Amino acid sequence: MDEKVKSFIDSASEDMEATIMYLDDTLAHIRAGKASVRILDGIMVDYYGAMTPLDQVSNITVPDARTIQIQPWEKKMLTTIERALQNSNIGITPANNGEVVRLCFPPVTEERRKELVKQSNSAGEEAKVSIRNTRRDIIDKLKKEVKNGMPEDVEKDGEAEAQKIHDTYIRKIEELLDAKEKEIMTI
Repeated sequence: MDEKVKSFIDSASEDMEATIMYLDDTLAHIRAGKASVRILDGIMVDYYGAMTPLDQVSNITVPDARTIQIQPWEKKMLTTIERALQNSNIGITPANNGEVVRLCFPPVTEERRKELVKQSNSAGEEAKVSIRNTRRDIIDKLKKEVKNGMPEDVEKDGEAEAQKIHDTYIRKIEELLDAKEKEIMTI
């Protein structure tokens, strides 16, 4: 494969992989009625004046499918953690018993499950559009290179390779969406 074509393909693969990672992260934050510590990613607490990730000031466990338990390493952090959880957008009211903070997830209704599936499918569609745009960009670059003297058969091989990686990443998106839908719809 031509060096220029290979660099275009490698760059596109990196972009597509980043899209998959972003989609995976987005889907992880869609609450499926089951407790998942990834819902707490990004929650910061005031730890002696420095904003610190929640998992760096406490032990976070999932004792059962509907509960997340947060045990701070210092008892005086309980109210700070509770306040940070209340101010976050997770939609669960924390319960503080003086030892740990618990987040109890209510069962999800069938209607809400369908909304969550739509939300995850929407995120998946955005990822597919991003993958298609990356493929289009690589094909445009290849066509410009033909005008600059690249042989057409090399350009066609590059387009075929771009289509191949496009198809691979679209399949990965479908697999992520199927897994998430199964997770959401499982009662």
